[in-house]
Amino acid sequence: MPDLEMRISATELPDTSNSMQIHNLLAYVRHLKGQHEEALQSLKEAEALTQREQLDKRSLVTWGNCAWVHYLMDSLAEAQAYLDKVENTCKEFSSPFRYRMECAEMDSEEGWALLKCGGQNNRRAMACFAKALKVEPENPDYNNGYAVAAYRQDFNDNSISLEPLRKAVRLNPDDPYLKVLLALKLQNLGKPDEARMYIEEAQANTSCQPYVFGYLAKFYLKEGFVERALSLLYRALQARPLSAFLHYQIGLCYKKQMIQIKEATNMQPRGQDREIADQLIRLAMLHFQKTLELRPTYDTAYVNLAEMYIETGQFGKAEDNFQKVLSMRNLDVTILQDIHFRYGRFQQFCKRSEDRAITHYIKGLKIEVTSSYVRNKLLEALQKLAERRIRQNVHVVESISLLGFVYKLRGDMSEALRCYEKALRLTQALNPEF
Repeated sequence: MPDLEMRISATELPDTSNSMQIHNLLAYVRHLKGQHEEALQSLKEAEALTQREQLDKRSLVTWGNCAWVHYLMDSLAEAQAYLDKVENTCKEFSSPFRYRMECAEMDSEEGWALLKCGGQNNRRAMACFAKALKVEPENPDYNNGYAVAAYRQDFNDNSISLEPLRKAVRLNPDDPYLKVLLALKLQNLGKPDEARMYIEEAQANTSCQPYVFGYLAKFYLKEGFVERALSLLYRALQARPLSAFLHYQIGLCYKKQMIQIKEATNMQPRGQDREIADQLIRLAMLHFQKTLELRPTYDTAYVNLAEMYIETGQFGKAEDNFQKVLSMRNLDVTILQDIHFRYGRFQQFCKRSEDRAITHYIKGLKIEVTSSYVRNKLLEALQKLAERRIRQNVHVVESISLLGFVYKLRGDMSEALRCYEKALRLTQALNPEF
């Protein structure tokens, strides 16, 4: 519940009639906390917006919520009054239902609410907007929502969100947030020139909100312009000091700077370089910890914090953070696959437990995702580990079989068969009875 409340207060969605949606969501959280008077106050603010902007069908969301809260407070007359409003509106628009209306507006409202309630709802949100778009294919708000949901479902070299983002930008030419998302997608797909064009257009928009600066910073961080990214993030943080998203991005920037120092010193910084690297590690840890304080369900923050503990040799704390994220439910499959990869590396290189590393590499590979980026990293890690164990004569039969498994997943069935046959021959030589 605190996580949802923080998501609502740190609005990171485009401002598309968003105020009414935010008031309704905030009322929901307050209702869950038993704060019914406060919930009604939020709903009154939402109702004022619906009257001012004449939102018609979307008013049903607010009126239905008002009826529910009044009912819970035993204010049955007030509850009935709002139910009457819902019923009259349903009649006005010829709904076959007394208190319910199936329409594109309702699908859109549900989609935006789902987008606000965590990554596990992105697929459902995308389906809601898709349903709305069947009715109004050129509606700017519905295309906006569909593009955002698609982007959040899209990872690395996938491109399911590219065309939806292009269309959303065409229909919402003054929305800098959509342009930055499109730029980030183009950046991932290896189209830097077009990506920079949209970044420049977004930055030229004087109405940029703090959350837009955060996504601009993501772009510059990937481009290697860490100082520029940090400047944007701290500018945004002045307006939203309690944004978990901004603290997380700042942590990534400091982590990136630390890695740059290590790479420039052949992974062995000394003297002043060591002092600077240590300071960057402390700053990164501070912001990852703040991220988790503000949003305890921020899965990748646990992984990055764990990796900072690894840098300081605090393997116990690193293990604790890995276990916290591995025990979380409803993790996105691509994120979970990456967690298994990074935890496997921790087991292999820090804990010197190759068996546990193999277990988590295989767990990651068993997760079926459309992205190939993390999968390829897992296959490469597993192949190198198997080949080294074969050279060092460690569990040779199992290691050859493991190598065959890697070739099989790569689609090289002839090499896979060769490895399996070799493992079988060795098994027979060691166990003649077999």
